[in-house]
Amino acid sequence: MITNNSIHLRADLLAIANLTKPGEKVLDLGCGDGTLLRYLIDARQIVGRGVELSEPDVLACVGKGLSVRQGNLDEGLRDYPDQSFDTVILSQTLPYLDNPSFIICEMLRVGRRALVSFANWGHWRCRLELLFTGRVPLAPGLPQAWHESPRARPLTVRDFADLCARERIKVAREIYLGESYRALRASGWANNLRATIAIFEVG
Repeated sequence: MITNNSIHLRADLLAIANLTKPGEKVLDLGCGDGTLLRYLIDARQIVGRGVELSEPDVLACVGKGLSVRQGNLDEGLRDYPDQSFDTVILSQTLPYLDNPSFIICEMLRVGRRALVSFANWGHWRCRLELLFTGRVPLAPGLPQAWHESPRARPLTVRDFADLCARERIKVAREIYLGESYRALRASGWANNLRATIAIFEVG
């Protein structure tokens, strides 16, 4: 855990925070309890808004003084006009969406760029667990059993890269975190094998 302004950030959230610029207009989708959004406002002086489905998390955001509305991302972002944000963030929420292609395209409609992070089921430990136990593995960085709600759909680094290629979404930057959440040096095919968390900047 990393501390700044009395807020504890996971390493993947800190990596996302470091990609933002002071003063940006930021929309955080699936913002949870608002930890990242509060950090960005305090440490990066961004102008931030959020969308979250969980009512308890929305109330937690309000308690932090954040501008967050309750909403289902699968319904799209029709309340927001084109290019109304500099950066749109989707952190650890992609596996829970019914139509991820639609949401990413919506993110790029309302924002100049999008930052997307997710746990990588292509990690070598996941592969070995499935091979030797015959059970669906827990993704590194997302310790949730397959039957727990909300249900996550497994995806890998390669899956997301294929999605971007199919939808003609330009990947501007890739960040990979390995075990202990340390940044990995980009190494082509090995990223899908070694990364526990992937962070993509698309635009």
